[in-house]
This record gives sequence, structure tokens and C-alpha cells, in this order.
Amino acid sequence: MPELTTPGAWMLIAAILSYLIGAVPFGIVMARLFGLGDLRRIGSGNIGATNVMRTGNKLAAFLTLLGDAGKGGLAVLCARLTLGEDAAQLAGLAAFVGHAWPVWLGFRGGKGVATFLGTVLMLAFPLGLAACATWLAAAAITRISSLGAIAAAVATPLWALWLRPDAVGLGVVFAVMIVVFHRHNIARLRAGTEPRIGRK
Repeated sequence: MPELTTPGAWMLIAAILSYLIGAVPFGIVMARLFGLGDLRRIGSGNIGATNVMRTGNKLAAFLTLLGDAGKGGLAVLCARLTLGEDAAQLAGLAAFVGHAWPVWLGFRGGKGVATFLGTVLMLAFPLGLAACATWLAAAAITRISSLGAIAAAVATPLWALWLRPDAVGLGVVFAVMIVVFHRHNIARLRAGTEPRIGRK
């Protein structure tokens, strides 16, 4: 954990504003902008970039990925510049929570992988690169996107021990939440029925 230097009232304000940033559902926005219909009725019903990709619109999926990652990074950056590192970590977590439980969508959001990666990249760039590299390696080897996400999340607190020790606690929280959010994917992985990248 970072040293706590920001007054509690400001931490609360940072958390609320970051939650609202994280709650912006870029997948829904892009689906409507590109005329793809209600994303919650497509594929898995998830609001993230992976489900947008299932519509066949790669540009919309890419923009969703940028938006979901960017909102985590933006929350961290704003909190760091105005308050400090303790607020930056809280802001990143709040943005992730906002994506997972967005007030605008009845608290039914996404799994938060892109927001997690964007948060970690802005929090500590080397740590973020390590997390992204873990995702890419696991996904490339197995051709399973969900396995890449789980591997990246679980590896992040371990990478943090070396690259950013004060972020180990946040990494553990992210890892636990992402594993829980992927519990159905894990069940399919165990059954051998989880879809592979590039296959319908």
C-alpha cells in the first residue's frame, strides 16, 4: 500500500468521480454509434470489447478497448496530478468498480480486463507492460482470450513485488475480482468448451 497522505474527504471525492468515469459503458456507446444494436443482447451480453468484436466490427471493438482502458488510466492520472499516489490507486480501483457495476446500466457491467490493464499501465508503466505481455503470451499460446486475462491478473501482484511493491495490494484485489468475474469461463476451460480466438 502507498503511504496515505490525502485527506479522507478528498479520497472519497476522488473515488466517486473515478467510479463515474469507470461507469461510462464504451461498448454500449460504440455499439449504438455504429448501429450494431443492443450489445447486451449480442453474444455473451457483456459490454466489453471482446463482445463488441463478436458483432464483426473491428473498429468498434478497438475503440471500445481504447475507451475502457483509457478511463482507468484517466482516473489514475487525474488523481495523481491533483492529490497523490494513494488517491491514484484508489481512483484506479474505483474506475474498475464503475466498469463492473455501472450505475447507468443497473449495476450490470463488464469483467473489467481492459480497465484493469489501463489502470495498471498508468499507475506504473513497467508493471502495465508486464501485465499486457503476460496477457499476450498466454492468449497467443493457448488462443483463449479469457485465459490470457486471468493469467495477466494473477501475475500482476507477482510482477508488482519486483516492479512496484506498493501496488501489490491493489494487484491482489484486481486478481481476485477478475478471477471471480471469469468463473464461468473457468468452468468452460475445465470442461474444454471455452471458445478459442478466431473460432466462432
